[in-house]
Amino acid sequence: AISHQQNIFEGMNIRYFGPFDGHDVKNIVRVLRQLKDMKGPKLLHLHTKKGKGYKPAEAAATIWHAPGKFDPETGERIVDDTSNRPPKYQDVFGETLLELARSNPRIVGVTPAMPTGCSMNILAKEMPDRMFDVGIAEGHAVTFSGGMAKDGLQPFCNIYSAFSQRAYDNIIHDLAILNLPVVLCLDRAGIVGEDGPTHHGAFDMAALRPIPNLTIASPMDEHELRRLMYTAQLPDKGTFVIRYPRGRGVLTDWRCKLEEVQVGTGRRLHEGRDVAVLTIGPIGNDVKKIIEELESIPDTSLSPTSQHLSPSIAHYDMRFLKPLDDLLLSEVAANFNRIVTIEDGTRKGGLGSAVLEWMNDNGFHPEITRLGMPDEFVEHGTVEQLKQLCGLDRESIKRAILKAIH
Repeated sequence: AISHQQNIFEGMNIRYFGPFDGHDVKNIVRVLRQLKDMKGPKLLHLHTKKGKGYKPAEAAATIWHAPGKFDPETGERIVDDTSNRPPKYQDVFGETLLELARSNPRIVGVTPAMPTGCSMNILAKEMPDRMFDVGIAEGHAVTFSGGMAKDGLQPFCNIYSAFSQRAYDNIIHDLAILNLPVVLCLDRAGIVGEDGPTHHGAFDMAALRPIPNLTIASPMDEHELRRLMYTAQLPDKGTFVIRYPRGRGVLTDWRCKLEEVQVGTGRRLHEGRDVAVLTIGPIGNDVKKIIEELESIPDTSLSPTSQHLSPSIAHYDMRFLKPLDDLLLSEVAANFNRIVTIEDGTRKGGLGSAVLEWMNDNGFHPEITRLGMPDEFVEHGTVEQLKQLCGLDRESIKRAILKAIH
């Protein structure tokens, strides 16, 4: 038996027991009772089969990892008709990656065990020799990508935002220091919903912003995602981070011409007088609708001497967290003494903090309201429930903007 041979765990003075059948509950209980009072580190090795006991899940483990609603009697999955709805960001990523790979032979894809979760299986189906699934090893995925980039390839390394935390050292040492041309795509950025505190992509912007040589961007919609992906694989772009959320985008007509976006530039989406709202990423779509709503309703709380009866709100899509758009921020600083920043990430250290720093460093002192995820681990729930919990739902954002004006 393997347990009687020298192995890596015994070599580290960790007592090793197994392998045992992980579905033999009575035997596992017996073994656990024997081990519970044993002193020192110990490792229990169990063999299990994913989906054991439910034939549909045993036959298709990947699909049944997160099957959604289904009929337990027949195993039939209840899938909604999504033909007229915008695509998921991950599918836009997967389709665009294949499109880019067809025209750029240097492009390869790397994923740590999430080819279907990030839609890199689209590339794998047509170009199996150019997609590498390295298993659940995020640090290795980054270093492996860096090695291929050093040898002249252009890797797109797709990792869920929360799990990229495991590769923080690798991003710094094996990509950023060498400024290697790797596109790090962080899927599931921001609030993810029912997967809970282990899966929310809360910290990527705050964690990566201090690292030299990184470009950090977040697209507001599917067109922006495609253009940023195209931009990131152009020559001399270095290490390029693109973050986007779980779930669907906002455009049904999502295919667009692939054009370069000038690195470090944002966009003025809406003119205004009373307050400037600065957003990054798809939460900007919510803010766009909120501003339309607020400006269409007369605000009786404004001063009678005010020249306009409803609030006038400027909206800027920052697009890049790093480098920040100096010209855009200079415009904001020159025209507004009230600013609201909104981001789907931790409030501490992200866009709001970056804008505060920029204003202070450049001698401006506006009143800045920062909205983002709180300084706590956010529990599980629907995305809408969690947005309310974090003060990022429409009503909370609306109140924050009106409060900033008054």
